[in-house]
Amino acid sequence: MKKTLLALFAAVLVFAGCKQKTTEVQAQPQVQDSQEATVYVTRDISPEALVKIYQALGVEAKGRVAVKISTGEGSNPNYLKPELIKNLVQLVDGTIVECNTAYTSGPLNKKDDRNTSENHWKVIERHGFTPLFKVDIMDEEGEMRIPVQDTTHIKCDIVGSHMENYDFMIALNHFKGHPMGGYGGALKNLSIGCASQNGKAYIHSAGRMEKLNMMKLWTKYVDDQDGFLESMAAAAQAVTDYFGKKEGIIYISVMNNMSIDCDCVDHPEPVKLEDYGILASTDPVALDQACIDIINNQKVTATNDPTDLLARIDKQHGLHTIEHAAAIGLGTRKYNLVNIDK
Repeated sequence: MKKTLLALFAAVLVFAGCKQKTTEVQAQPQVQDSQEATVYVTRDISPEALVKIYQALGVEAKGRVAVKISTGEGSNPNYLKPELIKNLVQLVDGTIVECNTAYTSGPLNKKDDRNTSENHWKVIERHGFTPLFKVDIMDEEGEMRIPVQDTTHIKCDIVGSHMENYDFMIALNHFKGHPMGGYGGALKNLSIGCASQNGKAYIHSAGRMEKLNMMKLWTKYVDDQDGFLESMAAAAQAVTDYFGKKEGIIYISVMNNMSIDCDCVDHPEPVKLEDYGILASTDPVALDQACIDIINNQKVTATNDPTDLLARIDKQHGLHTIEHAAAIGLGTRKYNLVNIDK
């Protein structure tokens, strides 16, 4: 009984803290799951193809444009390279946006850490982003809280404070596996990717830890896998709502260098899948579902084996993020795949 009362008291404190500091943003109308979304695909992975698929969406990036990517852990080779994305980013006059991580790479890898802005900037520069783009670590000067529609676990979404400096977001995702989420795509990029360090701990702990302390303290809360995945869906919806009330948001996923590990892993497992292409949609749920379906339909050959990635997704119950995102009205799992190469 005492533990129950303490848990309830802690939950009230988290809710009160989020409510007090939340920036009021009305939710945008969501795509209903009964509808069918359009997902565009090209088998070409090139700077020109990235621009072409952006243009196929028919949504102009307006105002101050944030391009949310992962700039990659220090020794990870699989992140989206500046040379690939530069035509698109420069076309929309975009700023590459990131947030600091809530972990370290380990005692021997301090130069590869991204858990402080100082070290993060060094990795961003080493990976070649600063010579080509404006880059912004959104939580370098603090955080802000935005509303969530689904308060099952988290009572707000804690994001980098610089998010308020942007009118439009391009969620430029690298589709691959992920050690905790099973896979990483649009929904993860919107949720964990846009969250401040405290926000990352809040999502990973399914709302039980609102302020990051030390790795050994927040990881003890990572025992509710479905709660974590549902929190990611709720946070992704919050970011979509936020930009939906401004100029808008679109989602593009590049299916290349698909390790079972995320770009946040310093030394990822070898890539066993062949590069597939680029997909884009105005619906992040449909986009992630389409990427998953493509992996499911891959044939095992000497140079292309989806077995490990599918096992990783299954082990971490990764599809539940998509299931919950659809259930709360973020988008639909039903889609029409349109090949723009034809």
